[in-house]
Amino acid sequence: MELYRDANAKVEDRVRDLLSRMTLEEKAAQTTIIRGVEYATRPSAIQHCSVDEDSDFDYDRLTSDLSDAGVGCVHDTYTTPAVLNRLQHYFLTHSRLPIPVIFTGEALHGIEGTRGQIFPSPVNLGATFNPDLVCRVGQAIGREARSLGIHEILAPNLDVARELRWGRVEETFGEDTYLSSRMARAIVKGEQKGDVSRPDAVISECKHYVVHGIAEGGINCNAARVGEREIETEYLPVFASAIDEGAYNVMVAYHAIDGIPMMCHKKYLKDVLKERLGLRGFSRADWGGVHRLYHAFHLAQDEEDAIRIAFNGGLDASGACDYPAGVWRDCIVRFVREGKISMDRLDEAVSRILRVKFELGLFEHPYTDEQAFRDIIRCPEHAALSRRAAVESAVLLRNDGTLPLNPDAFSSIAIVGPSSAAQKLGGYTCRVNGYTVRSVYDEMKLALGPDHTVRQCNGCAITQDDGARIVDGQPHLESAGEGRIEDEIEQAVSIASACDVIVMVGGDNTVTSGEGRDRCGLELYGRQTELIEALSKLGKPLILVLENGKPAVLTRESELCSAILMAGFGGEYGAGAIVDLLLGLENPSGRLNLSYPRDSRMLPVYYSSQMAGVAEEYLEGSRKALYPFGYGLSYTHFTYSDLHLDLRPDLSVLVSFTLCNDGPRDGAEVAQCYVSDDVASVARPFALLKGFEKVFLRSGQSRNVQMVLPPESFRILDASGRFVIEEGTFTVRVGSSSRDFALQGQIRLPSMIL
Repeated sequence: MELYRDANAKVEDRVRDLLSRMTLEEKAAQTTIIRGVEYATRPSAIQHCSVDEDSDFDYDRLTSDLSDAGVGCVHDTYTTPAVLNRLQHYFLTHSRLPIPVIFTGEALHGIEGTRGQIFPSPVNLGATFNPDLVCRVGQAIGREARSLGIHEILAPNLDVARELRWGRVEETFGEDTYLSSRMARAIVKGEQKGDVSRPDAVISECKHYVVHGIAEGGINCNAARVGEREIETEYLPVFASAIDEGAYNVMVAYHAIDGIPMMCHKKYLKDVLKERLGLRGFSRADWGGVHRLYHAFHLAQDEEDAIRIAFNGGLDASGACDYPAGVWRDCIVRFVREGKISMDRLDEAVSRILRVKFELGLFEHPYTDEQAFRDIIRCPEHAALSRRAAVESAVLLRNDGTLPLNPDAFSSIAIVGPSSAAQKLGGYTCRVNGYTVRSVYDEMKLALGPDHTVRQCNGCAITQDDGARIVDGQPHLESAGEGRIEDEIEQAVSIASACDVIVMVGGDNTVTSGEGRDRCGLELYGRQTELIEALSKLGKPLILVLENGKPAVLTRESELCSAILMAGFGGEYGAGAIVDLLLGLENPSGRLNLSYPRDSRMLPVYYSSQMAGVAEEYLEGSRKALYPFGYGLSYTHFTYSDLHLDLRPDLSVLVSFTLCNDGPRDGAEVAQCYVSDDVASVARPFALLKGFEKVFLRSGQSRNVQMVLPPESFRILDASGRFVIEEGTFTVRVGSSSRDFALQGQIRLPSMIL
């Protein structure tokens, strides 16, 4: 028996043995990817990247395009395991060497396609400040994806979102490096489960490597203006955390840094990613990213030359829409034969791809159970988890005492706004198929029952969007549109005038937020603010609920509304979570993972952008965030006391304090710990988040809370490029947001090279 077939042999030995048996064409083929839907006999009519469960494939065309060399990965084939098993069987029996393919899919907040649980968007998950919950969401996503035959997911998005006009803010965990790093570890741990050969685990492909969340002007794919120190301290640590947790693969970003596109950046693809961070798997181009070396950056003489530049720069595999698989493969073969790509470089890339396949267990178990998914997809456990995540991610921004609503105090309620009867789910979402996602209007009627009058009116549209839109020719970025909503502000005001309480539900849709949906302003789109203005004149309690993918400018809305709840894209059960929070069945515990500006012109506004000693005022007013990072209200009240800081032998610091719920309701507080270097050799932000704990306390209950800050919490990148702790004092602040510190103390640390 060939060594590579021996399941008891070491993975590295199996990789070397198989590599030695492969032809040049077979090696090059492993670096390619195809879209399975393009070969399907019955592609889905309701989702561009899906395949019907009675579909087969055009095997003659596959053979014509790929010969018997095989292919590395298959993307965009969302379907049932039986269909994928048929395609896997073809590759195992029609290739010279029986090398299984990796089935790849999008799963930022649930597996895409036409089946799968829709969880809250990643920006919602970050707002939970609950890594354990995010880990459980990752476990569920991995379980559902693998049950459908998907081995690798193109997630999580680990961009640090500091350019709020960028459409992809909703895909991230927020603006802070430490929070994003904690969430990165949590979701990768859940998705991969420490053993990707398990039938409920998948490979995580982290994106977009690296520094993609600060695109200049908020324009997707635009250059990132950033220094090496910021990359090392603000952006790279999030990927380092995920890779340290075991994440195998990365997707390489579109943009350039200091004139060098990431698609061919040898320093970051080779020296940093593979040698320093120790990436175990492979790097893949984002969709169409290699093309950009030719048509956008003009680094290449032609399309084929772009392949050579990217591959020699350290990229291991093509993206799904760069080139047809046969073209990519043949270019690699020709460049190797011409000496323009070394065989060592090709062998390294192929070894990484084969290693992933061996560790997935595909050589022993290439096929997926064809029935198990029916008891896994959208099971009650996953539904409850999705709703829990929606509850914990909602942030109460303003409340004059109107919330929670007491049903005994009113008999009628108006649910108005463009999202009041149509729940928004965000981008990269599974197409709802065979079931209905209830709206806030639906859920409020169910919750209040026949004793209350619940009336609804859209009032205005977010966007007048009749038909489907596809961004940059990418089918997985298709928006179905929402149908035309007529402007009916007068009707909405008339309905609201006859009710005791008004709930306005609005925010974003898939046209105003998402990939390729960048904006030049953050005001509520369309006539939404005009609708709020009109409703406020009625003098009734007015509650604004926002289903947004990014922060909004709410300066005027905060003056007009009694309460504001930022619910984000809360997934399939987001509307139910909103109603539970409005009625006090749940206590808000989400906290802002993104700072909210007072004005769209006052950017950037992320909390760590403000250095000590800089001006706090524009001519037009304060540059401070209207609602700062870490902020969020509750229906109860918490007090902090009794701070202690203890230096331990390993130079970690134990932070302990007492947290008391001295308010009238049970609830959870997100206690946050920020560190300042009192005197440093390089300029530093005023304070940086280095610890947090979500603590549930019953009314009247107190608890001693402890956080351990490892030595890395106090490090800087010094002028010589070393990570060090500099001898001196550090101020540790504890409180409820980046602007509200209840406790602070100082501790002195000795110098240390890390």
